[in-house]
Amino acid sequence: MARATVLGRLTWRVATVAALRQETPNARTIVLDVPGWPGHVAGQHVDVRLTAPDGYSAQRSYSIASAADGARVELTVELVPDGEVSPYLVEVLEVGDRIDIRGPVGGWFVWDPARADATPVQLVAGGSGIVPLMAMIRTRAAAGSTAPFRLLYSVREHSAMLYAAELETHAEAVTPTYVYTRKAPGGHPRPAGRIDAGLVRAAAWPPDRRPLCFVCGPTGFVEAAADLLVAAGHDPALIRTERFGPTGGPA
Repeated sequence: MARATVLGRLTWRVATVAALRQETPNARTIVLDVPGWPGHVAGQHVDVRLTAPDGYSAQRSYSIASAADGARVELTVELVPDGEVSPYLVEVLEVGDRIDIRGPVGGWFVWDPARADATPVQLVAGGSGIVPLMAMIRTRAAAGSTAPFRLLYSVREHSAMLYAAELETHAEAVTPTYVYTRKAPGGHPRPAGRIDAGLVRAAAWPPDRRPLCFVCGPTGFVEAAADLLVAAGHDPALIRTERFGPTGGPA
């Protein structure tokens, strides 16, 4: 039975685009109907494959953004200039189109409310690294979980922030702290800059609470953020990372 389940997740499925939502000028969410979808855990990803009429194909991995509570799968894709896959997904794909997906994939960078207890959860996102963490936030809400969450989200400027309005609806539950690296909006309490040791001490769960930490974003961001958490006293064994970029994985 277990082997059949694993093999099923490695099977390519034809997914139909049910809806599209523009998240920022350069990113949109793709809502997919996936017949036979086996379900997923927040934090997992899928492989997406596009095939041209001449038979050439390209594939990329994308984190699942939706809560783990249904047959639909949502992917939020940010445009990568000169990319092979993201320009088509962000600028060309239309409702009713079909794409191939495979998954869900991943078992380490996941948060499952059915297995969670009162352990605090610290989410740290850089740019589109918020996508799998948003799945965790949505799953927490959908499951009615009371696990204490905090979110530290670094983004270039407010216009590049994914899920800005929705995050505000979760503000009481996840205590978000926003960091703007290039341009901070007027009235923001912190000038533009990167996450630093002082901010980690002020905004993240203290190490003595032993939170489970999820860090996702570009490789350099993830390495720096994980180092800051360790320097602040967090147990490295409780820090889970997912990175993307030229040498990274899904986002």
